[in-house]
Amino acid sequence: MIFPLTPTLLSSFSPLALSSSSLPMLKINNIEVIYSDVILVLRGISLSVEQGQVVSLLGANGAGKSTTLKAISGLLLREDGAVTRGNIEFDGQRLDRMAPEEVTRLGIVQVLEGRRLFQHLTTEENLLTGALIRSDRAGIKQSLEQVYEYFPALPALRNKTAGYLSGGEQQMVAIGRALMAKPRLMLLDEPSLGLAPLLVRDIFDIIHRINKESGVSIMVVEQNANVALRAADYAYVMENGRIVLDGTAAQLADNADIKEFYLGLTAVGERKSYRNVKHYKRRKRWLG
Repeated sequence: MIFPLTPTLLSSFSPLALSSSSLPMLKINNIEVIYSDVILVLRGISLSVEQGQVVSLLGANGAGKSTTLKAISGLLLREDGAVTRGNIEFDGQRLDRMAPEEVTRLGIVQVLEGRRLFQHLTTEENLLTGALIRSDRAGIKQSLEQVYEYFPALPALRNKTAGYLSGGEQQMVAIGRALMAKPRLMLLDEPSLGLAPLLVRDIFDIIHRINKESGVSIMVVEQNANVALRAADYAYVMENGRIVLDGTAAQLADNADIKEFYLGLTAVGERKSYRNVKHYKRRKRWLG
């Protein structure tokens, strides 16, 4: 799908100019994360996000995907978690000791799993909370108009209480609220969760559009490997707190292990059922 680039869209959400440096925008260097000084969740993961990239982080529940996002955004510190080894850098600045509000001011905004809207506020009030770190009133107004352009269903809902919105509408508001902060890097945690397939497709079309038109880099955590790989430039697969596979989205979509374990396809393209199988082992090379 190709979207036209308009001057209005580019100016409204435009991040800082693309860096001429070859260094990645975000770099996670061999981090270990422990909760409550006891529970080891991340076991030395490394990954990077380039300027303007969409990067998908795939894996089953409990793999450590959400913890990775929280380590980047600083929310880990609010959940009695800590990066105990390695470091996280954003444009050369170390993030893993920063408070969430400091990380947000650098241009990193996370959309949490489950949307987490202010249920008693209206749609528009929720959107405006995303701009609390900004003081440019004209720019905030322009950003709001552009959120409504990205999500044409929202203007009619601007005065509706967020708690009464559908799941798809709430997800639109959650992403729109993040855009109101004028992010350079947006972290999306399970944006397809609980949505009908058609809505999932629409949400990912909009994510693609935001990335291409505004240049916002995006890191998306997903269990739906099929839709995540279609939207991404590069992807990582997590299992038990480790990165077990990575490559371009095209490479992973064509990988036999990904097809079998995440897309449910056998070597001949038939769907495979694990209904009667309690456990199965990854191929030896999966962790090799």
